[in-house]
Amino acid sequence: MPAPTNPTAPAAPRKKSRRNLFILLGVAAVTIIALVAYGATRKKEAPISVTVEKAVVKTITHLVTATGKVQPETEVKIAPEVSGELIELPFQEGQRVRKGDLLVRIKPDTYQAQVEQQEAALASARATSVLSQARLTKAELDFKQAQELYGKKLISEADFNAATANHNVARADYDSSLAQIRRTEGSLSQARDLLAKTTIYAPMDGTISSLTSEVGERVVGTNQFAGTEVMRVADLANMEVRVKVNENDIINVKINDTTAVTVDAFPGRRFKGQVYEISSSALSLGGAGSNQAALAASASDEVTNFLVKIKVLDPDTKLRPGMSATVDIETQTVKDVVAVPVQSVTVRAEGGKTTEELQKQKAKEAKERSGNDLEVEQERDSAKRTAEKLRRAVFIKQGDKVVLRSVETGIADNSSIEIKSGVKAGEEVVSGTYAAISRTLKDGSKVLIEKPKKDDKN
Repeated sequence: MPAPTNPTAPAAPRKKSRRNLFILLGVAAVTIIALVAYGATRKKEAPISVTVEKAVVKTITHLVTATGKVQPETEVKIAPEVSGELIELPFQEGQRVRKGDLLVRIKPDTYQAQVEQQEAALASARATSVLSQARLTKAELDFKQAQELYGKKLISEADFNAATANHNVARADYDSSLAQIRRTEGSLSQARDLLAKTTIYAPMDGTISSLTSEVGERVVGTNQFAGTEVMRVADLANMEVRVKVNENDIINVKINDTTAVTVDAFPGRRFKGQVYEISSSALSLGGAGSNQAALAASASDEVTNFLVKIKVLDPDTKLRPGMSATVDIETQTVKDVVAVPVQSVTVRAEGGKTTEELQKQKAKEAKERSGNDLEVEQERDSAKRTAEKLRRAVFIKQGDKVVLRSVETGIADNSSIEIKSGVKAGEEVVSGTYAAISRTLKDGSKVLIEKPKKDDKN
């Protein structure tokens, strides 16, 4: 009898090959994961390209830079106090004048007629006064005679009262005539003054810096308000620069601070200057008729500036009013201090985090904790308040890594900043790039040193 067959016997090899396939696939997956993780680790640990400079000992001068216009220290606006037609302008713009020289003559016909009219009125007032004095003399004699007769009972009381009244009227009439003389003399003096003001003389030695009118034009002038400006006389030998200094810098500026003035019209030349006047109140941006509500709404957007006047100490110059100038005011100088490049100093929150990283971390923690948008926003605000307490720091190169170190800073110039504590002379600090210093670098980051671009040019 034949032996029975087993239908499942051939399945054993198939199970074995299927198990081997799973093992191979698992090994491949683990290998791929390991390679990806290794690549990510390599990418994460890739060094950051930076430039470094050594901390040095040097002298630093803090500068406040401002822009403005060149103006004469003394400039007089010539505007008439009477109205009329210009009939004489002896000088042209740019000419030198001396004190007392005739600058402007206005047609005097009307004012001469007023003088003659007042002279005639004065003569009439004096003649009237003489007549009033004669009447007063006669009234005084009549009063004395009536007084004697009345004492002897030779005239009635009514006649005596009439003589008394006539005397009083004559006295008042004479006093009135004297007042009329004084009034007419005043009017004549005023008319003569207006006539004299038809000619204007130079109030100082100087140069005609501006001439805005021509012979034949009519000008307007009053005693109460500024009239038509005809010209300006300026002392161009003594010039100043008027600049606007921001409110954050004005506290550092002092009287007699030394300045360096550069004028656009004189490229490559620096004029010496000295601060001699600082305004005590900010410059007003709104006029008297400005909308107060609009001003209040935009007050936070306005830049507050203070006017500072700088005397130019170079007398032999060809500076002209209105030229654009830039002024570097030397407010403070420290000698032999440790200094690093300005861009090397960054700010960090506690733990070395940037402001942006701190806000993202706080928001993420709030989101994971509750998912409440209000709490997320509150965390962002909290992070922002924390950021206000940021500490200043620099990255120090140690081997192929950098170390974040807190520093205390002092004054700065255009390129360097004083380090009061935290860095020693000769230590290498990271000076670039800005993105690396402010965002990318962390305490312990690996770095790759690049040569500065100025070295590449050499």
